[in-house]
Amino acid sequence: MLRQKLHLHTLFITLFALGACKTTDTLVRERQDFTKNWSFNLGDQASARETGYNDAQWRKLSLPHDWSIEGKFDEKHPAGYGGGALPGGTGWYRKTFRVDSNEKDKLFYIDFDGVYTNSEVWINGQYLGKRPNGYISFRYDLTPYLKFGQDNVVAVKVDNSQQPNSRWYSGSGIYRNVWLVKTNPVHVDQWGTFVTTPQVSEQSVKVAITTNVRNAKQQSGNFTLRTMIYDAQGKEVARTASENQALKSTQPSPVTEVKQELTVATPTLWSVEQPYLYRVVTQVEQNGKVVDNYETPLGIRTFNFDAQKGFTLNGKSMKINGVCNHHDLGALGAAVNVRALERQLEIMKAMGVNGIRTSHNPPTPELLDLCDKMGFIVMDESFDMWKKEKSKYDYSHAWDEWHKRDLEDFIKRDRNHPSVFIWSIGNEIPEQWAPEGTTIAKELVAIVKSLDTTRPVTVGINEPTPNNTIYKSGALDLFGFNYHHQDFEKFPQTFLGQKFIATETVSALATRGHYDMPSDSVRRWPYKWDELFTAGNKDLTVSAYDNVSTPWGSTHEETWKVMKKHDYLSGMYIWTGFDYLGEPTPYVWPARSSYFGIVDLAGFPKDVYYMYQSEWTNKPVLHIFPHWNWEPGKTVDVWAYYNNADEVELFLNGKSQGVRKKHGDDLHVMWRLPYQPGTLRAVSRQNGKEVLTKEINTAGVPAKIVLEADRTQIAADGKDLSFVTVKILDKDGNLVPRADNLVNFTIDGKAVLAGVDNGQQTSMESFKANHRKAFNGLCLAILQAQEEAGTVKLTATSEGLAPASVTIQLKK
Repeated sequence: MLRQKLHLHTLFITLFALGACKTTDTLVRERQDFTKNWSFNLGDQASARETGYNDAQWRKLSLPHDWSIEGKFDEKHPAGYGGGALPGGTGWYRKTFRVDSNEKDKLFYIDFDGVYTNSEVWINGQYLGKRPNGYISFRYDLTPYLKFGQDNVVAVKVDNSQQPNSRWYSGSGIYRNVWLVKTNPVHVDQWGTFVTTPQVSEQSVKVAITTNVRNAKQQSGNFTLRTMIYDAQGKEVARTASENQALKSTQPSPVTEVKQELTVATPTLWSVEQPYLYRVVTQVEQNGKVVDNYETPLGIRTFNFDAQKGFTLNGKSMKINGVCNHHDLGALGAAVNVRALERQLEIMKAMGVNGIRTSHNPPTPELLDLCDKMGFIVMDESFDMWKKEKSKYDYSHAWDEWHKRDLEDFIKRDRNHPSVFIWSIGNEIPEQWAPEGTTIAKELVAIVKSLDTTRPVTVGINEPTPNNTIYKSGALDLFGFNYHHQDFEKFPQTFLGQKFIATETVSALATRGHYDMPSDSVRRWPYKWDELFTAGNKDLTVSAYDNVSTPWGSTHEETWKVMKKHDYLSGMYIWTGFDYLGEPTPYVWPARSSYFGIVDLAGFPKDVYYMYQSEWTNKPVLHIFPHWNWEPGKTVDVWAYYNNADEVELFLNGKSQGVRKKHGDDLHVMWRLPYQPGTLRAVSRQNGKEVLTKEINTAGVPAKIVLEADRTQIAADGKDLSFVTVKILDKDGNLVPRADNLVNFTIDGKAVLAGVDNGQQTSMESFKANHRKAFNGLCLAILQAQEEAGTVKLTATSEGLAPASVTIQLKK
């Protein structure tokens, strides 16, 4: 299984079935999961950098770790409600480890996938460096400072005290994975391969590979570079060798670049429907001995953006139906978990999504691994701002010193992912209104093109006019529209010969399970983006009828109706797939998370999810809403999203309320009727034949709990998760639509409660508690396995309700 592969504590790249290998070590490169047995202290301790510092009283934990998500919501936190109203501060991490004395001839690197923010690292008291960017991956060489056969101490200071530094929830800490990498002195450099496919046909594909081999100890001599390509079944399909390559030994970069070409016959292409992956295995030999192995993913595909025809993948026209997502994982905060990422992508895939925009920063590497394997078209984004700040303490202050290094590292890290189709160098950049927008855009695109010419570059532009200074740079390959759906159809006339992508769209708002009528009255909340919004609903809810949007955006239907009409509109990335922590537009405190998502923070779909599913998939869909618990005589609007049918007929207590058909560009049908308790039944038909039937019953009082685990068998690896949906039902099994019962959780077995949630944007409950109130009938418990196989029982109880349990198997 994918998650089991990614959850291995130690990943060894060993020599397996490589054919004509010469004398080898059993192990030539080791990449060890370095996330266990860390000590943590919240608060600044300057002397914690020293090896002899006593951290015995510090908290013991495993990474990834986000300390902000463990805090209490408070409007006084300097991040503000825009940052999720959770605490920042300064924290320290320390880890003691040993390296065998017989490994003095090896090199040891520590790789951080991401630390938020302003991280500084020491090894045995020696300062290694600082990275202010909280989303960038980086490496330090530990070798010169290690004590072989003795204790070594790595110390990391994380300073997220200067806030606000983000427009959304950032999290705090070593929130991504950490790796200890052991190599021989001659080895493939960090992110040291670049694999492209310059010629692709049905008969064959030419694979071009550039490999950088580092000579860390400046040895003299030669090496041989062998490269093999394996298909998804592990069969070798191509091989080449470059012999007698001279080791480069000059400082500051003793790196030899080797270019190779291979041919793969009758290739299987990577697509969103069949994301087929090959493996490129690079082998370095010295004196007849293999000294390094390095693996690179390969997805073979061709694509093109055309000013008239839009987007094609492998020669076939298609629309990019994408979403933007921020990096938090709801109740887990920013702390990376592969299964949580996979679940989000599964939910999106089932909706029909085929694209992900990494808003607005380099993502965790595991997200791209998953997108490679699951088939998503990724817009990989680097910056939310350039030199001009958006928040008082944001990355703009580090721009001059760090942007070139960060952008180069970002491109080199991600350029081998077949899921990455587009580079974005910025989002809604303030320089678009200033002359320097042209200069900086040219500089950034030049950096990208120096490292990768195979993908187009764009910027999310929120004033998309011909006079925009970023556009006028002439450097962009794609014009990235943020919003302005009313201008989409004029694009070919306004921007002659230019290629279109909607980098960010919609910004509709909704609270799951809440409905304001009349449903055909559209609200634009807030009234202006720069004025405090004091209207809306007193309980800070927003109608889920798809009748509320921001004034700069649109409802979901408004944008999609335009987008689907024209081939030259290559696709869009909706703001957003999931609700996220922070930025609770249209409201302010005590709201603390967003309303933008098609799916709420807990992972429960809002109703509009099914509109997209009816449009973006071939799966038969019939979704009716709202719930059927109202005041007697109230006029209620009933909507239906459907596909694969000509019509829908609605019945109330067995009496037909009429047949509705979509006309023109309609995306839903509606009935307006006085409420009577009982049963709503909808029937969709194609050519008179029934396709689907859906019922909603008036629910009684809460009577029982039902637990539904997304998986009842998970890996006993200390990381894997089971997401358990908690439903509050009446005695007849109907979901009680306004139930808010407090649910308590207990666990029997080797697992922990990693988080709880209910998707409510205003809840002040802790995500780390052992209880949660239901919100509109639902809440969520996230069970995390420990490292012992066995059976775990999760029990949910609530006063006055019949309890429920679910059993999860933990497998080694």
